[in-house]
Amino acid sequence: MATGEYVSVKSQADLEDADLALERRGLETNVADERAELAGIYVKRGLSPSLAEQVALQLMAYDALGAHARDELGITEALKARPLPAALSSAISFGAGAALPVIVAALVPADTLIASVAAASLVCLMVLGAAAARIGAASMAAGAVRVLVWGALAMGLTACAGWLFGTSA
Repeated sequence: MATGEYVSVKSQADLEDADLALERRGLETNVADERAELAGIYVKRGLSPSLAEQVALQLMAYDALGAHARDELGITEALKARPLPAALSSAISFGAGAALPVIVAALVPADTLIASVAAASLVCLMVLGAAAARIGAASMAAGAVRVLVWGALAMGLTACAGWLFGTSA
């Protein structure tokens, strides 16, 4: 899980770096067009053309690449892709999420193992979905149901794949 997260977020970071390099070249070779492009963005946001030109001029005088990164590309320091923290977060989350099913598997009799682990996993998914929604100030019920449904679907598809290939837990 952590490796997949790292690769995914690293790819995003690489795209951001490539976009910034392209923007940097544009600023080195054609400042007037870049300023007009930035002013156009501000006009679309509701500024008058003359004010948009002034804002673009001042922001580019202060930090041209930063202004284009933020307002043209949507790249800010706070939202910049960070592969290593994303991978660590994924590893910790995966490990924590796997703890309950492993504990249940160690404690229940073999004849109820699959049903017990599945039930405990689904309850855990509901709780985590509700907690994530609460942190994000969203509906806890909607968060719980969304994670439950997608988790149950993933579990079902995994079980079907196991059945198709003649394997079981």
